Amino acid sequence: MPRFVDRQRELHELNSLLQRDGAQFVTVYGRRRVGKTTLLLHWVRQANRPYVYWVARRDTADASRQDLARALWGWAYPDAQAPEPPRFDSWPLLFEQMARMVQPRASADRPLILIWDEFPYAVESDPSLPSHLQAAWDHLLKDKPLILMLAGSHIGMMVDLLNYQAPLYGRTTGQFPVEPLPYAALADFFPGYPAAERVATYATLGGVPAYLERFDAQQSLSANIRQHLFQRLGLFRSEPAVLISDLVRETRNYEATLRAVAMGYHTPAEMAQAIGMTSSNLVPYLRRLRDLGLIERRIPATIPPAQRRATTRSRYYLRDPFLRFYFRFIEPNLEMVEQELTDLLWERIAEQFRAFVGATAFEDLCREWTLTQARAGALPFAPELVGSHWATDAQVDVVAINWRDRAVLLGECKWGVEAVGRSVVRELVEKAPLVVPGDGWRVHYAFFARAGFTDAACTEAGSLGALLVDLETLDAGLRQALEKA
Repeated sequence: MPRFVDRQRELHELNSLLQRDGAQFVTVYGRRRVGKTTLLLHWVRQANRPYVYWVARRDTADASRQDLARALWGWAYPDAQAPEPPRFDSWPLLFEQMARMVQPRASADRPLILIWDEFPYAVESDPSLPSHLQAAWDHLLKDKPLILMLAGSHIGMMVDLLNYQAPLYGRTTGQFPVEPLPYAALADFFPGYPAAERVATYATLGGVPAYLERFDAQQSLSANIRQHLFQRLGLFRSEPAVLISDLVRETRNYEATLRAVAMGYHTPAEMAQAIGMTSSNLVPYLRRLRDLGLIERRIPATIPPAQRRATTRSRYYLRDPFLRFYFRFIEPNLEMVEQELTDLLWERIAEQFRAFVGATAFEDLCREWTLTQARAGALPFAPELVGSHWATDAQVDVVAINWRDRAVLLGECKWGVEAVGRSVVRELVEKAPLVVPGDGWRVHYAFFARAGFTDAACTEAGSLGALLVDLETLDAGLRQALEKA
């Protein structure tokens, strides 16, 4: 049975559906293996409400209807021996019967929760299904004691089902994206790992529960990587292609775009040159990948709010840590994987792995820690935005800014194995005039270090009133924020 870890915020949001008046129509979507089914089944079992769970398969429309009808019959007539429903030759006939079955056995205070999992598979077998469901909702179901939940891993299709031209547009009462687990949840999977190894694991796998469950908490991260990620066959070998094909129909240019971003090409011009297409042709792929949550567009936090929408200084980054790791280290070395040269491959990766972890997961977590402190009111001011800064003359890993109060916090992140010295503190202070948006700003500083700080660095930072955050402090802060969520 899959492990159920965290998800307290999601459970709270799902429970809120039970407090709403009237029928609810909710779409639930998230990438493959993120734990949607585990979450929904855990919720309905503890909600103490009648429910039907049915998962669609890649089958004919007729077979799908009969399978759904059996699930409904099993709920409506639980005492019958091997209940077999009549045949339904169309979706409208089945939905009419569903409406008749709901009312006697459900009520306003105990609505039926119908979870229709992998809904896109049913749509593949019959593209007219969304239109029939729209008509059924409008005329048969929206006044019934029903919570209808359509779930799917094919995010591209789930997004398309809800766009303004689709039949179901405007019908849903809620959209519920299921995201990977946060870094702090990894402590439940790897209780014996020190914080540094959990950060490195997060940089490798992210927060996808099915990935984390594959790794053995009794083995080191390097041993797990060799055993699972260097395999010629298996889940991790095929996962990127399967994941991308689940999200979009034509994968070649999408894969090329993700590969370019993973290899360090972050602007549209850089990506277009690396891929071999024009920037204008690349734009639709970037827009679609953003809509699907695979990449994100970042803008320097120091760009004024009025200019953020039109700025050309944006950069694109992969949101998924596993894809970052795969396209950075595995895909370029598939020949070594095929020849099972695991020792040599790990030796090559190990040369760059620490820098990779520092530039990806650690910096992301430092910004996340800053954001959690902002929410808790624990920073010297209340930021409006937490991000980073880059320009030709200066880069800053963490920037928290309040434009109205003219206050800014600048942060530097160091993932090295040596304690951070005084020079790092001085370098950030000297860089500040290049970063601060103008005169009259209050400038604060924060320093994040895996290995802590030298006495000289502590003295220098103390004279500035700077925050010093070692890895244990960062880890504890993120775990505490998760507990309070």
